[in-house]
Amino acid sequence: MKSIKKAAVLGSGVMGSGIAAHLANIGIPTLLLDIVPREINENEKKKGLTTEDKAFRNRFSETAAKKLLKQKPAPLTVKDNLSLITTGNFEDDMGKLADVDWVIEVVVENLEIKKKLFETVDLFRKHGSIVSSNTSGISVDAMIEGRSEDFKNHFLGTHFFNPPRYLKLLELIPTKHTNQEVLSFMKTFGEDHLGKGVVIAKDTPNFIANRIGTYGLLVTVREMLKGGYSVGEVDSVTGPLIGRPKSATFRTLDVVGLDTFVHVANNVYEQVEGTEKEVFKIPSFIGKMLEQGWIGSKSGQGFFLKKGKEILELNPNTLEYEERKKLSSPIIEMSKQQKGLNNKMKTLIYGGDRVGNLLWNITSPTLIYSATLLGEIADDIVAIDQAMKWGFGWELGPFETWDAIGLEQSVEKMKVEGIDIPDWILEMLENGFTSFYKKDLNGISYFHKGEYVGINSNHKNIHIKRLKEEKGVIKKNSGASLIDLGDDVALLEFHSQSNAIGLDIIQMINFAVEEVDCNYKGLVIGNQGKNFCVGANLALILMEAQDDNYFEIEMVVRHFQQAMTNIKYSSKPVIAAPFGMTLGGGAEICLPASAIQASSETYMGLVEVGVGLIPGGGGNKELYINHLNGIPNGVEVDLQNVANKVFETIATAKVSTSAEEARLTNFLQSNDGVSVNSDHLLHDAKQKVISMYNTGYQSPKRKKIPITGESGYAALLLGAQTMKYSGYISDHDLKIATKLANVIAGGKLPFGTLVDEQYLLDLEREAFLSLVGEPKSQARMQHMLVKGKPLRN
Repeated sequence: MKSIKKAAVLGSGVMGSGIAAHLANIGIPTLLLDIVPREINENEKKKGLTTEDKAFRNRFSETAAKKLLKQKPAPLTVKDNLSLITTGNFEDDMGKLADVDWVIEVVVENLEIKKKLFETVDLFRKHGSIVSSNTSGISVDAMIEGRSEDFKNHFLGTHFFNPPRYLKLLELIPTKHTNQEVLSFMKTFGEDHLGKGVVIAKDTPNFIANRIGTYGLLVTVREMLKGGYSVGEVDSVTGPLIGRPKSATFRTLDVVGLDTFVHVANNVYEQVEGTEKEVFKIPSFIGKMLEQGWIGSKSGQGFFLKKGKEILELNPNTLEYEERKKLSSPIIEMSKQQKGLNNKMKTLIYGGDRVGNLLWNITSPTLIYSATLLGEIADDIVAIDQAMKWGFGWELGPFETWDAIGLEQSVEKMKVEGIDIPDWILEMLENGFTSFYKKDLNGISYFHKGEYVGINSNHKNIHIKRLKEEKGVIKKNSGASLIDLGDDVALLEFHSQSNAIGLDIIQMINFAVEEVDCNYKGLVIGNQGKNFCVGANLALILMEAQDDNYFEIEMVVRHFQQAMTNIKYSSKPVIAAPFGMTLGGGAEICLPASAIQASSETYMGLVEVGVGLIPGGGGNKELYINHLNGIPNGVEVDLQNVANKVFETIATAKVSTSAEEARLTNFLQSNDGVSVNSDHLLHDAKQKVISMYNTGYQSPKRKKIPITGESGYAALLLGAQTMKYSGYISDHDLKIATKLANVIAGGKLPFGTLVDEQYLLDLEREAFLSLVGEPKSQARMQHMLVKGKPLRN
C-alpha cells in the first residue's frame, strides 16, 4: 500500500476541522470541504458578496479553519500548519478528490446524508484511494450500499476521539468488503504517522470505547441514585483513586457535554434489547437538565456550577445546587498506603463500607458487561482494554481491572450476589486459568479462546519496566537507572519523585556518560513517567537555603553544570527524549545533548523565574548558543537581537505548547526530531543514536562565544525597567531580570568579546546563588511547593 500524501475531510464541524488540523500537524496537505450556505448573511451583504463568490460558498469551511487558531486546547501544534489546509465546498470542489489518497467523511450523523455524499465521492475519488467515515455509531456497512467494488474494498470506519490532536484512541471498523491490506495499512499508518493507539472494532453500536464507557457512566448514575450518594461524593472516589482521570464521573460528563452523552447513549438504547436497554435509558433528572440547557462546561453549568471561587454540586432529586461533598473512609486511607494500583483497587473494592460498596456496585457490572460483549464488539480482551485506556483515560482496562481485584475472588462474590457470569469466564476458571493476563520470560500474554497467546504490538513500542525485567539494570540509585536498551545503546531513566533532579540523578548522568563512552554506541535519556522532568528538587534547594547551607547548594549547582558539560562533550551521541512537561532543569538536560528526539506533546521551557530564580545548570548559555547556531550561514549575526530573544524567553518563563513550537524558540534545532506517537519515542531516539554513531559521530569542538557585554546588558535592563515603571512587574521581578540580563549579556565586558563556556557558567551560578538567598525568592519557592502555582511578590 502506498503512503498517504494528501487527504480530504468532508465536514468542517469541530470534529472535522480537528481531524484536518491533526493531519496538517503531521505534514499532510488537507482539503476541508463543507456544504454551500443556503443564503447570504448580513456581514456578507455588507461586503458586497454574491452567491457566486468563493468567500460565500466556502463560508463554513473557511470559518472552521480560522477558528482553529483560537480554539483551546489548540488543535494545531504551530499556527503555520494552517497553511496546509485548503478550504472548499461540496458543490465546487469534489473534483479535487481525484488528487487525494484518503477521504474522511465527518458530516452529520444521518445515514441517508452519508450515503448520498458517498455516492458523489464515488464519482470523483481516484481508484485505490481510501475512504472512511468518522461516525461514532452508525453502521459502516449500511453506508456503502450501491457503491463501486473498489470503493467498498477501500472503505472502513475511522473513529477518532475528540479532540483528535490529544486523545490517543483511533478505532478502525472494517466492513465485510474491506480489503485486509487496506486495514493493515491503516493500522500501521494510524500508529506510525497519526500517533494513535489503534484498535480494530466491530460494526456495532458505538463500537468499543463509547459502548463500555457510556454503560459504566450510566451504571454509576444509577448507583448514585440507588445508594443515596451525592454527585461530589461519587467524583471524589471515581477519579485518580481508582486509576481514572481527575475529571472522574460527573466532571467528565460536564466536559463532554450532556447533549453529546445523551446522543451516544440513545444510539445504543435504540439498537439493543432487554436489561441492556434499561441501563441505557436516560434518568429523568438528566432529561430535565437537558430541557433547562444545563449541559455542562459549554453552558456554564451542569452537574457542577462555579459560583465565585466555590464549586457547587447538583442535587439530582431537587435540581438545586449545594455545597460540594466528598466521601471519607478509613478504607481510602488504607488504600493510599498500598503499593501499586492493583493493591489499592483490591483494598477499596472489598472494603465493605460505603466507599467499597459504591466501587463494587459500579465496577462489577462493567466487568460483566465487557465480558458479555467479547466477540460482539471486538475479537479479544486486549482491544477492549486498550480502547478504554486510550479513549477514556483509564489506567487499567476492564480485564486488567478484573485481574487487579482477583478474578477468582471477585467471581465468588458475584456468585453469592446472584450475578450472571458469562459461560466463558466460568469455563476459563474451571480449566485452571485464573487471570486474563500472564507474565513470564516471553513477556505478557493474554487469555484467548482457551489458551494464553502473545500480544502483538508495534515493534516500535518499548516498555522500560519489561526491559528491566528481561535484561536487568546496569546500575541504579534512588533517582535514576542505567539500562541496556539493546543494539549497544544504553538508556538513562529518571525515577525520582516527579523526576526531580537531585545529586542522585546528577551522579547517574556522570556514570552513564562514562560507561557509554567505554562500552556503548550512545545514550538515550528518557523515561515513561507522567512527565520527562519538571526541574530540580525545589524542596531540597529551599531547605538548604533556609538553613544557610549555601556551600551545599553551590556544590550541587556546580556538579549539575559539570554533568551537563559531560553530556555535551561525550565522545558518543547522547539523545534526550523529552515528553510532557520538560521544565527548568528538565530542559537544561536536553539542551546540551547531541540531539533531541521529542514527543509531539512536549511542553518545554526554562521557568525558574516563577520560583524567584534563573536557570543554573547552563540553560541560559545553551539557549543563547542555540539561537546563534540557528542563524543561517551567510546571514549577519545581530548579537543584541539574539540576546533580546533569549532574555525574553527566559524572563517570561515561556513554555512551548508542542515540540514544534519549541523549535520556534530554539529549544529544538534543525537536527532534532519529533515523534508523533509517544509510544515510539524511545525507539526513535535509539535509532537516532545508532544513525549518528554509524555516520562517525564526533563530539562538538569547544569554541568561544561572542557576547553583547556591557552595552547589551544596558539594553536588556532598560527593557526590564520599562516593564517595572509601567506596572507590569514587581521590584523583585526586576531584581531577577537584572541578574538574568547580566548572565545573558556576559557581564560587563565590551560588546563582541569572545568568552569561553565556563565563564558564562560561573556568571550563571553566581546569579543563581545570590537569588536563592533572597527572602522573596524563598517565598516564591515555598508557595510553588505548597500551592503548585507561582507567587507574584
